[in-house]
Amino acid sequence: MSFWKNLAQLAVGRFDAAECTECPKGPPGADPAFATAVTALGAKLAMADGLAHEVEQTAFLHVFQPDDKARRDVMRLYDLARQTSLGFESYARRLAKRYASCPQILEDVLEGLFHIAVSDGRLSHQEEVYLETVADLFGIKTAAYRRVRAGYVPLSDDDPYYILGLMPDASDDDIRLARRSRLSDFHPDRIRARGLPIDFEALYTQKTALINSAYDQIVKERSALA
Repeated sequence: MSFWKNLAQLAVGRFDAAECTECPKGPPGADPAFATAVTALGAKLAMADGLAHEVEQTAFLHVFQPDDKARRDVMRLYDLARQTSLGFESYARRLAKRYASCPQILEDVLEGLFHIAVSDGRLSHQEEVYLETVADLFGIKTAAYRRVRAGYVPLSDDDPYYILGLMPDASDDDIRLARRSRLSDFHPDRIRARGLPIDFEALYTQKTALINSAYDQIVKERSALA
């Protein structure tokens, strides 16, 4: 069963308020509470700037891949949720409670939401506020949020430290360890183990290149000061 196969059937047919505080066993795509929450978050994000664009719907379907049989129910749930951006916080809280001990899954969801937000070629202020709020409710630290954001919004010259989740006063050893840790998070084997679809491998190949580029920039800057 792929990550998003039958997502709508799970969400509509077995609605789960996510009261359980333990991560469910198995891949998140098989969890009805996960399916409900991410569908609502993706749909409400499309309305964050007051306009639901077709390209954002396409991006949603690209990232959160229902199969052909599930598409009608996915869009029914999506269309219902995107009538307004109001109420998205409750879905983020449910997901945060459900996957509190699985922070990488929550970061994966944030990645997917960023992909939707910039699908029209820009990140609006309203979308930024939406994403910052979701990240805060997920318990994602500022440095981690900035690292994810850097993959979708042009970086300023001093952002490589944020990509690695570090401050500029980090030691050389800390920088090497952070690079190794971040690359490990996006290794294809780790992606598959988290139950993510093949398309995420392409997204995270870009993230790997970004991590290596940030590391190289820091090394170059420090070498110039030596």
